[in-house]
Order: sequence, then C-alpha cells, then structure tokens
Amino acid sequence: MTRAVAEPTRVDDDEIVLGVDTHADTHVAAVVTTLGRLMATRSFPTTAAGYTALLTWARGHGRLHRAGVEGTSSHGVALNRYLLGQEIQVLEVNRPNRAVRRRRGKSDAVDAENAARAVLAGEATAIAKTGDGAVEMVRLFKMAKDSAIKARTQTLNQLRAVLARTDPSLRDSLKGLGQAALLRTCSRFQAGSLVGIEDAAIAVLRTLALRILALTEEIRAHERALTEIITGCAPKLLERHGIGPDTAASLLITAGDNPERLNSEAAFAALCGVNPIEASSGKTTRHRLNRGGDRRSNSALYTIVLTRLGRDQRTRDYAQRRTAEGKSKKEIIRCLKRYVAREVFPIIREALSPAQTSSSTA
Repeated sequence: MTRAVAEPTRVDDDEIVLGVDTHADTHVAAVVTTLGRLMATRSFPTTAAGYTALLTWARGHGRLHRAGVEGTSSHGVALNRYLLGQEIQVLEVNRPNRAVRRRRGKSDAVDAENAARAVLAGEATAIAKTGDGAVEMVRLFKMAKDSAIKARTQTLNQLRAVLARTDPSLRDSLKGLGQAALLRTCSRFQAGSLVGIEDAAIAVLRTLALRILALTEEIRAHERALTEIITGCAPKLLERHGIGPDTAASLLITAGDNPERLNSEAAFAALCGVNPIEASSGKTTRHRLNRGGDRRSNSALYTIVLTRLGRDQRTRDYAQRRTAEGKSKKEIIRCLKRYVAREVFPIIREALSPAQTSSSTA
C-alpha cells in the first residue's frame, strides 16, 4: 500500500528532481523543484508495480530527467535498472553527514528529500552503475565463489579441529596424508552405530570431508563461469601478465557495466584506492597512502603486482631502479599498483563501451 504524505501541486512545465531513500521492502520518494521547493513525498513497495507507480507519481509533478538514489548497488539496484530503462539519469547519493542529521533529524522522507537536494546542488555527481550487463553476471559468480571459498576454509578448520581431539589411533591412521588424500579417505568412512566418541568422530569427519569436496567442485564451476564470461566481454584483460579470472573480475566489478561514467583513468585509480594523496607541509613534499576506494580491487592490483615482481623481468627491473633511488618496497608496490590501474582501464573501457557491446551481441 502507498502512503501519501503531501498532496502535490501539478506544474507540467517545471523540471523536477526525484530523490529516493531505498529499503528492502519499501522505497520512499521525494520530488523537489529546480527552485528547491519540496512538492511531495510518498512511499512505494519494492515490486515491479511499485516501481511503475513511483515513476508515474513522480512524472505527475513535472518533467523528470534526473534522480538521486541511495544504495544503487544494494537495495536500490533493481530500481536503478528500472529508472535507467525509462531514460532517467540516476546519480548515486551518499548518506547525509551526521551534522545535517543532527540539525534536521532522521526519517526516510527527510533522507529522500536530501537525496533530491544533493542532485540539485551538484553534490551528487557520480553516475550509478547500470548493473545490467556482463559485469553484473561476473559480480554474481564472484560473490558465490567467494562465499564458497569462505565456507570451505571454515569447514577445513573444523575438520582439523576434530582430528586434533579424536582418538590417537584414528589420528595416527591419517597422519602423513596430504589434504586431497585426507579428504578422500575421510569421505569413504562408513558411519555406523554411534556407540562411542570414535564413532561420532568418524561420522563427523565423513560429513565434513564430503562438504569440502562439494564446495571445491562448486568453486571450480564458478571459476569456469567467470573465465567464460570475462573471455566473452574483456578477453584482452586476461592476456595481461599476472591477471587471472579473480583479479579481472574484481577490476571489472569496480568499473561497472558502464565504465564510460568514469572521466579518466585517474578516476578509476581513485575508485581502486591507488591514487596518491597529497600530504605535504612546509618544506616537506610527499604523498600518502589512500585508504579509501574499493578494497577488493585494491587487493586485486596488489596481487597482480606481486605476481609481476616475481615473474615479469620488466617489473623487476623497475623495482631495482626505484630501490636504487631510495624508494621502499611499499612505495614501489604503491607506484606499480597505480601503473597497473592506468594499464587496465583503457582495456576495460574499450571492451565494455556501448559500441563494442552492441557489436559483440549482434
């Protein structure tokens, strides 16, 4: 059910700005004129009919071309795709700062109004990711794979803990086995009647081993899917030294399905958290580490750099030269991450450009 908060005054010829505060079950929308007057607020359910009703309601107040939406990559991702499909420019809005909330209070209607005003004032300028192409597919498989890896690691730790506490005779029979052999052996245990502690340990070891083997197969399936999708949308990325499916996936997810929203490779570097930040004072001129940005893509760049330092002669020569200049290893890695971001961004942008995407799907 929708809940009207304020009755609108229709002005057909005026341009309006839409602001939306997104939640799991409802979205609260606010309409503000270009002169800054709040016209109305209303809540809508997070359903297909709710999205249609929200857009119809907003357009009933005037000409709508821009919308500020909170949580475009979480609760608002479906609404974001719907608005983009209706040719509405969606801008990503961050949460209001605490000072503003202390002055005005906190409510969904106030947050929606603040989202619209952020667009109107030019504070919200980041174009939201579309989330409607190959990169969204990559994100889904990467999320599932990371979850399976985490579950497998946890289960392996549990299996080792059971072995550490089990009867010495059972533990000694498994001593010296590698991980693969240990899992195969435990998975072949026959669970019998639960008479003693050893029977319980055998049953649990068998269950944990079967779970680990199943998760391993699931991880491999996700790996194959990631490789197939990335090969189809950005094959040149995998051809670069040190870049595999996981690191490529992290970089693509950061760029999004519409990397043209990024004005330059410097903007991409900032998203990855590898742009140097000025930290000069007085006679000291220096830059410090950027602790912002997407830490997953930052970690991917770090992995690529370490791989190249170990196997790529050109990268090793660069590291030796900068070491002779007095740079520390951390500073060299920081510079190399910036260079890798500069290298991969044109590849990603070219691969996911609208012209390239349309030609590949034709």
